[in-house]
Amino acid sequence: MANNKSAKKRNRQTVARTARNRSIKSRVKNARKAALAAILTGDKDVIAAKVAIYASTADKAANKNVIHKNAASRFKSRIAAALAKASA
Repeated sequence: MANNKSAKKRNRQTVARTARNRSIKSRVKNARKAALAAILTGDKDVIAAKVAIYASTADKAANKNVIHKNAASRFKSRIAAALAKASA
């Protein structure tokens, strides 16, 4: 347990940041699930929209340092590969 004023403040900051990061990571995961589900449906308009949202969400998370920029790039690459595989 935090005993001094600065340690208590750091604890409050950590709790707030953890909640924020968890929310952003959850958004990325939900966007990924939506994009994969869209790929399975086969509707090209929906797929394009969902994949774009997923890429944007991953980039935003990377810009906020919630995930590493290379991880965001890897996510986008994997979804593009899944899209190519499904459309082939």
